[in-house]
Amino acid sequence: MIRDEPRLHLAAVAEMDAERLARAKAEYTPEHAFDDYRRMLDEVELDLVYVVTMPGHLLPIVRETLGRNIHTSVEKSPGMTSAETREMVAAEQASRARAIVSLNRRYFPEVLAVRRLLQARGGAVQVVALYHKTAFAHSGTKWTTLAPAPLVCDAIHHVDLLRWLAGRTPTEAAAVAEVHADAFTGAGEGTHRYNGLIRFANDCRGVMMSHYGVGFRIQEAEAHAEGLSVYFDLTRRPVITVYEDGKQREEPLDLEAVGGPGFNETVHFTDCILNNTRPWSTLEDAVRTMELCEAIVGSHRGRMNGD
Repeated sequence: MIRDEPRLHLAAVAEMDAERLARAKAEYTPEHAFDDYRRMLDEVELDLVYVVTMPGHLLPIVRETLGRNIHTSVEKSPGMTSAETREMVAAEQASRARAIVSLNRRYFPEVLAVRRLLQARGGAVQVVALYHKTAFAHSGTKWTTLAPAPLVCDAIHHVDLLRWLAGRTPTEAAAVAEVHADAFTGAGEGTHRYNGLIRFANDCRGVMMSHYGVGFRIQEAEAHAEGLSVYFDLTRRPVITVYEDGKQREEPLDLEAVGGPGFNETVHFTDCILNNTRPWSTLEDAVRTMELCEAIVGSHRGRMNGD
């Protein structure tokens, strides 16, 4: 995405692993390459840094880049816990730079076009997300210190997609009012199972199902409004099926109205930096998605935010 954005230029990469560093240099041909990100920040004048690490490594690096007033793209999940995300929020508030969280489903042109249809009908009344995979080994010191539960570090994409589809304005996701969840594990290693029923503050309802240790990687979603139903297959490239007032919609989605088929989070964040505006997936908003993930993992049942 950086290579395809003409307003950006890849100045440098930093990578601790020598083999991965060599691959990055060969594939992306940056001007500079480093085995220590601090040296990169010291020696190269940068406007924007993408911090693409495991969640357990993110917080100190994000604090460092924002502390140097460098715009920062933060990998999902933004830290190990919502508390770590809040620490990143504090770092951004003390900085002159902006941060975006790479919850990229928000920026799929097809998803944005569907949101316009939903909001034209008064907003979604029901949203559903399915995120299933084969076994996800998540045990031992290595994993538990580098990544939170699979729903948080992996399926967070579709947890966030629920909030985004349920939103009633072009730039905001829905707040969560109530969650009734059931999380458990199967007999084998890596068989994490998550189920959640969600009531949003705008009274839209949501369903999240994410099961690991099943037959295949499946990523699907649904969104329903008055007289409108939309089905997403996001397993490979997005395939969207729309039904309006009892008939399948033949007219293609209007992608040009939402930035065109090449729109993505890098294009959006570049716009934000150049126009001094805030991205849709801010660190503050990511706290809400992290809290929803944690509620589902913890089998929370009841109102959110202590209400």
